[in-house]
Amino acid sequence: MGTRSTTLFIETYKDESGKQKKNKIVVMYRQFDGYPSGHGQELAEFLSKGKLVNGIRLDNENVFNGMGCLSAQVVAHFKDGAGGIYLQTNDKNCWEDFRYQVIGDFDTKELIIKVFSSGKSKPIFEGTPSEMLNWIEETEKQNA
Repeated sequence: MGTRSTTLFIETYKDESGKQKKNKIVVMYRQFDGYPSGHGQELAEFLSKGKLVNGIRLDNENVFNGMGCLSAQVVAHFKDGAGGIYLQTNDKNCWEDFRYQVIGDFDTKELIIKVFSSGKSKPIFEGTPSEMLNWIEETEKQNA
């Protein structure tokens, strides 16, 4: 049996009154290898190679033009045929062992990943993609 995971993509922004808002874009369900040193590491590696922007210029390389573009690029990166990766509207109740949230702030262009273990409401990790790669490396060293 595989280690299931979900990855929820969220865009945050401030409305006209300055109130913080969230827009859930899509959920990617992964049937196997959903643990942090599997899916989490691959996700963080992919995200750390790009930059969240608002608008594409000719000199932009490795950019995600907003969270909708980022979400589509992540799905394209992971999906390689039938099965394995699915899109859905709910990030819970999939018997998932891990839940990931990729949160992009429209105003600051900051990208944060949160990792939750099964049944837990408090994240076991929260930080940038680069920080997540360091966390995975340190966790692997401790468990060796």
